[in-house]
Amino acid sequence: MTNYIKPQTLKGFRDFLPEDALKRQYIVEKVKETFKLFGFEPLETPTLEYASLLLGKYGTEADKLVYTFKDKGEREIGLRFDQTVPTARILAQYQKQLPRFFRRYQIQNVFRAEKPQKGRYREFTQCDIDIFGSSNPLSDAEIIACTYFSFKNIGFKNVYIALNDREALIQTLKPFSSEKVSVFSIIQSMDKLGKLTQEQVIQELIEKGLDKVTADSSLRKLLSIGPSQKISEITQLAVKLGVNSTDLPFSSTLARGLDYYTGAIFEVIVEDYGSGSLGGGGRYDALIEKLGGVNIPAVGIAFGFDRIVEAAEQLGYISLTKTGTQVLVTVFSSSQLAQSIEITIVLRRSKIPTEVYIEPTDKLDKQLKYADKKGIPYAVIIGPEEVAKNVVKLKDLAKRKEIIVKEEKLPEVILSVYPEIYRR
Repeated sequence: MTNYIKPQTLKGFRDFLPEDALKRQYIVEKVKETFKLFGFEPLETPTLEYASLLLGKYGTEADKLVYTFKDKGEREIGLRFDQTVPTARILAQYQKQLPRFFRRYQIQNVFRAEKPQKGRYREFTQCDIDIFGSSNPLSDAEIIACTYFSFKNIGFKNVYIALNDREALIQTLKPFSSEKVSVFSIIQSMDKLGKLTQEQVIQELIEKGLDKVTADSSLRKLLSIGPSQKISEITQLAVKLGVNSTDLPFSSTLARGLDYYTGAIFEVIVEDYGSGSLGGGGRYDALIEKLGGVNIPAVGIAFGFDRIVEAAEQLGYISLTKTGTQVLVTVFSSSQLAQSIEITIVLRRSKIPTEVYIEPTDKLDKQLKYADKKGIPYAVIIGPEEVAKNVVKLKDLAKRKEIIVKEEKLPEVILSVYPEIYRR
C-alpha cells in the first residue's frame, strides 16, 4: 500500500489561491504607483542572511523570534526578520554604487518564529520604503507623505499617521530605568499601550522589576509630554507636501518596540478598520554604521501588508473579478479551434487578458459555466454562422446579454463598451 503524505501547510504559513493572490497583487500595484511617483526604486535581498547580521539589532525579546539554524556548511544563518537590517547591509556593502540619497522600496516576505494566532503568521509580506543619506527632516516628511498618499491611492478615506520622537521618549523614560529594567525594556512595554490597558502595562513593568510607584510615575510622565521641536518641524513639512494636518496626530505613548530607532517614529492608523496599526517606522541613523562602519542616516516605514489587504477588502476598496482573465474565447468544435485561437491572439495583442477554452469537445454551455465559476466577465462565441458572416458574439456573463460584433472590431468594441477591463 502506498503511504501518501497528507497535504497541508506548516503551522503559521499560508497558501494564496488565485482569488486571494489577485487581491494582494492589486494592493502591490496601487502602492507601487505612489512609490514610483515619489522617486523610490525597487530593491530585493536574499531570504537568508548570516545570523550575526540579524541578531543584536532588534532587541532581546525580538531576537528570540529570529529563525536561526546551521546550514550544510556549518554556517550560522537566519531567515530575514525584516527588511531594514538587510537593507542596512546593502548600504554598507554597496555604498560606492548607490546614489547619495538612496530611495528604495522593497516588497518581500519576512519570517518570525512566534506563536501563530489570528492576524499573526510566521511568514508574511512586508512592504517598506526608506530614504538613506539624509538627516534632514524633509526626508522624514517625504516618507510620511508617500505613506499617506499610498493609502489614499488604495482608497482609504480616514488615514492617520501618529508621530512621536524616540529620542525624547528615551530622555523621558530613562530616569525610571534601572540595572534590572533598561529604558528599552520600558519602551517595549509602553509600545503595547492600545493593545493592553494602562493597568496591564504597569503590571508588566512591575513583573519586569520596577516597583509600582516607579511604574505608575513613568506612565504618568509619558502621558504628560507634548511634541518635540523636531516632530513639529516634520509635521509642518508633511503638511506642505499635501498631508492634512488633522491626519498627523502627536502620540506621546507611541513607542515602536525595536531598539534601532533614533529619532522620529510613526504609525499608520485607519480609523474605519479599527484593528491596530497598518504600518510603522521611523528614523534609524545609527544602524548602518553599526553594521558596516559607515555613517549613513536613514528613515523609513514598513507597511503591514496583510492587514492592509484585509482592511481594503473589508472596506470595499478591492473591486476585482475572481480571476485576472477578462475574456474567455469559447471553442465551438475542434474543426473551428483555429478561429478561436486567432481571436485569442488578436485580443492579447490589444492587451486584453484572454483565455481560450482548452477542451474543444466540451459543449458551449459547459464552457460558459466554467467562465462563470471562474469569474471571467465576458465570453466570445464563434460558431459556423458567425464564421460565415465574419462576426462574433460578445456575451456579458453577469448581465446575460450579448451583442454581435465584426471580428476585426472586437478589441475596439470591448475596450469601448467595457472600459472597466483596463481598470482592473
